[in-house]
Amino acid sequence: MKRNNILKILLFASYFIFLLVAWLTGFNPGQQIGYNFGSFTADMLKILPGAFILIGLFEVWVKRETVERHLGEEAGVKSYLWVILLSGTTVGGLYLAFPVAYALYSKGARLSVIFTYLGAAAICRIPMAIFEASFLGIKFTAIRWLVSLPLVILTSILLGNYLTRRGYKLSAGE
Repeated sequence: MKRNNILKILLFASYFIFLLVAWLTGFNPGQQIGYNFGSFTADMLKILPGAFILIGLFEVWVKRETVERHLGEEAGVKSYLWVILLSGTTVGGLYLAFPVAYALYSKGARLSVIFTYLGAAAICRIPMAIFEASFLGIKFTAIRWLVSLPLVILTSILLGNYLTRRGYKLSAGE
């Protein structure tokens, strides 16, 4: 076994040993960490299986040519609108956005569009926007979107073009 793998196993084991000792001794901060971990794990187990099934169906049902036509190298400015709309419907935040982004990339979407999707998934999901608008107001949410989205698109284009010029390719093992 590689030394790096042994260190990872020891790190995980020490975390769970800490949780066990905290539970046995009544150490409240450790118990709260354990509760948060359990709650987070339960939430992810509710969302991830269905989402991964949908991503698998996307891989099988959606043709590469369709993604290339709408999000590929020859697609125009509309491709950014498409991924912003797609990211607005993403449930589960970036936990699901990364697998979707990889599926889009493997089907032929260009890097700048993928980066736009990831940035937009982080800032403009519809459920998050409704929650935000109810507390901070619609004006705040609209201003945040009007400022954030052009910056996300601009930085995505710059980063995508830079990496494309450098010959960057995403491989399955990384």
